[in-house]
Amino acid sequence: MHTQLHRIVSELGWRINGSAPTYERLHLALLPGLLGNVGCKSSDADPADRREPPYLGARSIKFHVWPGSPIARKAGRWIVAAELVETSRLFARTVAAIEPAWLEKAGGAPAQALGRRSALGENGRVRWSRSSARRSTGLLVYQQRRVNYGPIDPVAARTLFIREALVNGELDTRAPFMGHNRTLIRDIRELEHKARRPDVLVDEELIFAFYDRRVPASVTSGAEFERWRTQAERADARLLFLSREELMRHAAAGVTASLYPKSIAMGGLDMALSYHFEPGSPRDGATLTVPLYALNQVDADRCQWLVPGMLKEKAHLLLKSLPQKLRRHCVPLPEYAQGFVERWAASAAAQAAPEAARPMGLIDALIRDVREQVGIACTPADFKQESLPAHLTMNFKVVDEQGRQLAMGRNLASLQAELGTQARRQFQHLAESEAEPAALAQQPITDWDFRRDRAGASDPSRRSDAGGLSGAGRPGRPLHARSVRRSADCTQPPSRRAAAPVQAAAAPADPAPGAVAYAAADGPDPGFGGCRRCRPAVPSFEDLRDQVVGAAIDRTCLEEPWSVNREQFLARKDEARGKLNLIAQQIAGLLAAIVQDAAQLPKRLAASRSFTGRLRRRGAAAGAPFPEAFRRTDAGPRSCPTIRAT
Repeated sequence: MHTQLHRIVSELGWRINGSAPTYERLHLALLPGLLGNVGCKSSDADPADRREPPYLGARSIKFHVWPGSPIARKAGRWIVAAELVETSRLFARTVAAIEPAWLEKAGGAPAQALGRRSALGENGRVRWSRSSARRSTGLLVYQQRRVNYGPIDPVAARTLFIREALVNGELDTRAPFMGHNRTLIRDIRELEHKARRPDVLVDEELIFAFYDRRVPASVTSGAEFERWRTQAERADARLLFLSREELMRHAAAGVTASLYPKSIAMGGLDMALSYHFEPGSPRDGATLTVPLYALNQVDADRCQWLVPGMLKEKAHLLLKSLPQKLRRHCVPLPEYAQGFVERWAASAAAQAAPEAARPMGLIDALIRDVREQVGIACTPADFKQESLPAHLTMNFKVVDEQGRQLAMGRNLASLQAELGTQARRQFQHLAESEAEPAALAQQPITDWDFRRDRAGASDPSRRSDAGGLSGAGRPGRPLHARSVRRSADCTQPPSRRAAAPVQAAAAPADPAPGAVAYAAADGPDPGFGGCRRCRPAVPSFEDLRDQVVGAAIDRTCLEEPWSVNREQFLARKDEARGKLNLIAQQIAGLLAAIVQDAAQLPKRLAASRSFTGRLRRRGAAAGAPFPEAFRRTDAGPRSCPTIRAT
């Protein structure tokens, strides 16, 4: 062989190498003709077999090193053999150890014939600065190495580049067109989630065709694309800008900001809304992002209404869940549901009520509307709310001050029971972190002098901002007859929690100042005079008088609908002027009769000789017939009958 090679080199006129070849250069010269005899030691040999594991060669063959070879026991991971001889087994003879990198240097076109090339990204996520490929074979030379795929297959490389880098937006570039196109596609996908229709955004093939018409055939990598784009945008700066018309199959006219708002005003806060269309997913439907400190201020009745764009479908399905004998009066149901939405929208507009301030829950509104329209009486139990799809119930995501999710679910009461204490604690900490709101919280409120919100209605809440968070504190329970103080948090709906105590505090300051003095004085009507004469049965006459005045205010001022601005508040005060005196005297007369009976009861019990132990306990109870606060704030005038029962 040496003689033949020497003769060929001499005929070609090549210069003979005068230095001795190195081990690497010698085997690099031999490898192109011996690629079929290259082997890699197997790693999945049987542990019970003490013999050397076989070598894996091209075309998935297995062979062993000839036992008489000097390196039979110390051959490396990669070897090349001069020949393969099959006797009892397939053996490799005249073996030498090699490095896998030599195969790439010596292979060239013959080495490519060993296997195939595949354009695969790393775990499906590739930063497409250039198309990449992995070269593999039945004899795995290397893997997970990225190479430029353009010179290997320019057509396939260009297709991959356009589809992954441009259509899917994987290209790492600061080009203006990329940010514009990404934002436009994201907005249209949001429209799909809001409309719950996956047919708004065009198919990816149309976007591919848009770029395919503009990008030259020579562009196969990010660097080549940037060079071409820089030149092309000098002639047309918006060459690669997609338009909304090119990306939308239809106009989606029913999806507007008014029907699908981005936030809901609740408890003095703007809470973000997001939409997701994925039936069966926990995020399906509308999701309200609730800061932890505002969790107790979420109005469950308001959340029943969802957003205007979803109201018709929910009303339709609620009406459909009615029993047949009730449902038949509302057919056709879609038209009735549409009419219900229009009637309530017109009613809200006529009352100049903001969208966030619904007068009642959706079920109660449907009951009232059915009664007014068709004269049929329904009850909440007639509506099978459990039959509604999940996306027609508001989803709540509770987040902390860093935006991390703490809990998510569609049961607001469950979330408030789980996190309500933490929410109240955080709100109080937020309010106490500011000196001015803390001072305002200690000031009595005797008039409707609150700020005005964006809709023009006075809001009895005061803002508290600290640490990037904001919240609203609302009036708490009355501390004395003519004022209230503010509390840091509220768990009841804001309309009831805020308006009622403020009216209770401010009403006695003006409407009938003579009522208290008249009711407390002795006169023809027993009034409080009877209570004065029965002093032993009434430990604190002044406290009892204040409670009677409070009960009278409850009956005259604390009635729905609640006042939401100063004009309504003053009208309620004027209306109460003619009632407060009469109501206070009626309650005082009732108390006088009870006190007189209570004053005689201990004497009668003492004269009785039966059941002495039980009568002694009854006598002790009769000695103090009135607790410290017989009038409960939440019960109002309805607690008066409990006095007679005592």
